[in-house]
Amino acid sequence: MTHYTPPKQSLLSQLFDVLVLVALTVGALFVPLWMGMAGSSKSVPAPVANPTWEKLGQNSTEAKQYEALGYTPATAHDLILARFDYSFTTISLLVMIAVIIVYYVLMLRFSEAEYRDVIAEKFSKK
Repeated sequence: MTHYTPPKQSLLSQLFDVLVLVALTVGALFVPLWMGMAGSSKSVPAPVANPTWEKLGQNSTEAKQYEALGYTPATAHDLILARFDYSFTTISLLVMIAVIIVYYVLMLRFSEAEYRDVIAEKFSKK
């Protein structure tokens, strides 16, 4: 039996594959930020009137570190008290689950022939 040899791919095809993967990676990382679905745009600060380090829950060591960075209680207010909104909808969760399942099914379908060749090479009787 002949050994498995993967299909040859041209340099142009490899470059196209790399560019598509980079575009997908950048899209997966930055599109949610651009759409306001993640990041600081989702944070909701709880207002405190006349903020002091004590009202913001900071001890003297933390207050000194904030002051070393140039913050005052008023300017550090939003930074300290901002909490991320972790809410989600059932529909968005179900869509994400469906996308992941479809992705894995497609990957298995597209690579089935190669998997069968490799398995036959490694485990078939000689």
